[in-house]
Amino acid sequence: MKNLGIIGFGNMGSTLAKMLKSRKYKVWIFDKDKDRIGKVRGLKRAESNIDLVKRSDAVILAVKPQDFNAVLDEIKEYVKVKLIISIAAGITTGFIEKYLGEVSIIRTMPNMPAKIGRGITCLCRGKFSSVGDLNFTRQLFNNLGETLILDEDRMDMATAISGSGPGYCYDLIQTQNVDINSRYAVEKFKEGFILLLAGAAVSIGFKPRYAMTLAKATASGSIDLLKKTKSSPEELKRQITSKGGTTEAALKVLHRGESLEQAVKAALVRAKELSRK
Repeated sequence: MKNLGIIGFGNMGSTLAKMLKSRKYKVWIFDKDKDRIGKVRGLKRAESNIDLVKRSDAVILAVKPQDFNAVLDEIKEYVKVKLIISIAAGITTGFIEKYLGEVSIIRTMPNMPAKIGRGITCLCRGKFSSVGDLNFTRQLFNNLGETLILDEDRMDMATAISGSGPGYCYDLIQTQNVDINSRYAVEKFKEGFILLLAGAAVSIGFKPRYAMTLAKATASGSIDLLKKTKSSPEELKRQITSKGGTTEAALKVLHRGESLEQAVKAALVRAKELSRK
């Protein structure tokens, strides 16, 4: 698959486009907000969502959940032989299949450190996708960091751990007054955060092996992003905390003085509430 289309050029859509344009793929982009695309070099600009789908072998849906139904309605007549990759939180493969029919769908959940190639992306297959489709998608997201294949019933759990995890990391750095300019202080914090996040992951149903993989990647990637961008923990936390989202739900619990485990459980409840099946 040489031609990739990305619908939506927000934080994750633009990250994917910029990471993949230097590889062997021809990347087509479209966003209804033309100002977002600007003058990015090395990318092909489609005239519309339909134009993008026609030009692409695989289409990545990187639009906000509230725009998702309209996009699916628009492209459904043109995707029968395409691979559809969704990065929208909470939207199941079954929900997309109801709109598009017997189309190959791969659902993914990347996280914020993907911006610097240090993220972790969880993936699962839809009913009509092949192992080859899954492997192709995994290869794509390996350009953004680590990948982990899960059953779909674990994807909301992944949202609560690795998806929102950077937000917990930055919040705890703030509340614990970690000196981010001290290598020792940061490494000591990271070790403790990994254990806390892995324990929280086990508490919501992950096996210890998966819990530790997610916790290590989330902690390391989040701290590397903090160092590389030289942004403040407050600024990065603000970027990841959507109003009414899973990170916000967890942070409310943390700010009441409860444990990270309880915060993660609140994030999972919110993820399930937002999930479209």
